[in-house]
Amino acid sequence: MKPEATFAVPAPEQPSLPVVGSDKRFPVRRIYCIGRNYVAHVREMGGDETRDFPLVFQKPRDCVVQDGGTVPYPPKTNDFHFELELMVVMKSGGYDIPEAEALSHVFGYGICLDMTRRTLLDTAEGPRSPWELKKSFDLSAPCGPVYPVEQVGHPATGRIKLEVDGKAHQDSDLGLMIWRTPEIISTLSRYYSLEPGDVIMTGTPDGVGPVTEGNVLVGSIDNLGTLTVTIGASVKAAA
Repeated sequence: MKPEATFAVPAPEQPSLPVVGSDKRFPVRRIYCIGRNYVAHVREMGGDETRDFPLVFQKPRDCVVQDGGTVPYPPKTNDFHFELELMVVMKSGGYDIPEAEALSHVFGYGICLDMTRRTLLDTAEGPRSPWELKKSFDLSAPCGPVYPVEQVGHPATGRIKLEVDGKAHQDSDLGLMIWRTPEIISTLSRYYSLEPGDVIMTGTPDGVGPVTEGNVLVGSIDNLGTLTVTIGASVKAAA
């Protein structure tokens, strides 16, 4: 038997998500994100709604915030935005997954938020604006419980809605995604080996907007329950 490893510094915890109907949890390996995947959102961001190759980026797995948790207002921005998305979680994968087989690798679905520093302070905006600083900062990935495929099937349509303090801001349908779930999985697998524990955020509809300290965000998707988080004090103020 291999002896337990001894680390030079404390080993990071394994982030995980609750699985609906089970006492087991879903371990998070990587978080892949798809941008500009609803036509109306592309337009509100000033882009062209043509079906370009999907925009792909990642968030560290320790960005996860549990349902009911608090997202601190991050430093270096005064324009902190919500983006509600369908979450896809993987039970298997590999490279070069055919689109026709993609859904067979899905463990389940849920609700997630891609929190975004829309504007960066003290950083030049433009084509070289650092995307990672806007998207991949601490606690930027609230994720709800995982609903196994056996319970909910493979959602291709359904209302997706985000309320801030009880007022609706995003209200759309999954059927309006430009790149559908099988296409996203197949495309990602050309460049990465998808593995059990991978999380995919599939893009947000229009209606994104800023939040302030104390706001309560409630996201919902048909048959996938809700995800609730509160915006906390700024990191600088809390220090």
